[in-house]
Amino acid sequence: MRILVVEDDKKVASLIVKGLRQEGFAVDHTADGEDGLHLALNEPYDACIIDIMLPKLDGLSLIKGMRHQKISTPVIILSAKRSVDDRVKGLQTGSDDYLVKPFAFSELLARVQALIRRGTGSASPAQLVVEDLCMDLLRREVFRGDQKIVLQPREFALLEYLMRNAGKVVSKTMIMEHVWEYNCANYQIVGPRKG
Repeated sequence: MRILVVEDDKKVASLIVKGLRQEGFAVDHTADGEDGLHLALNEPYDACIIDIMLPKLDGLSLIKGMRHQKISTPVIILSAKRSVDDRVKGLQTGSDDYLVKPFAFSELLARVQALIRRGTGSASPAQLVVEDLCMDLLRREVFRGDQKIVLQPREFALLEYLMRNAGKVVSKTMIMEHVWEYNCANYQIVGPRKG
């Protein structure tokens, strides 16, 4: 599963990216709205996490641009703006969910998983199957036939990449670009109330 994170606060972005990668997601990150829109329009994502207050192009304009181009990828807005009017405006712009800063990473993760489960236009299937090897991307489980295979997050990410590219030749560089070390020990995010 591939997630786009558009967040300009370095600390918040780092914690989100590390946490998602530890959970086995492939994550692309950018700190400005223009780059975020370019990635959202040109790369397949299963979900996007977008801050509202961004340099170059604000988050709401980014989401409008995605929806105008018929990109239906599920979107979670992150924002310190907590009024009902702000949340309504965000949802009416085309986002699927709205999470107020500060927040717990565990809640963000649960919301991402829920959006992907519901998403009909997501970029990836919920399961990958190669012969008798089956990977459930939402439950993070792998089975060969009826036997469950227990994998660490990094191993899961490697196997997911190889299964997505079954029958293709992949280089070491290609694998390294898609599989990451994980070292996120802190799941609690305390985001600044700026945007």
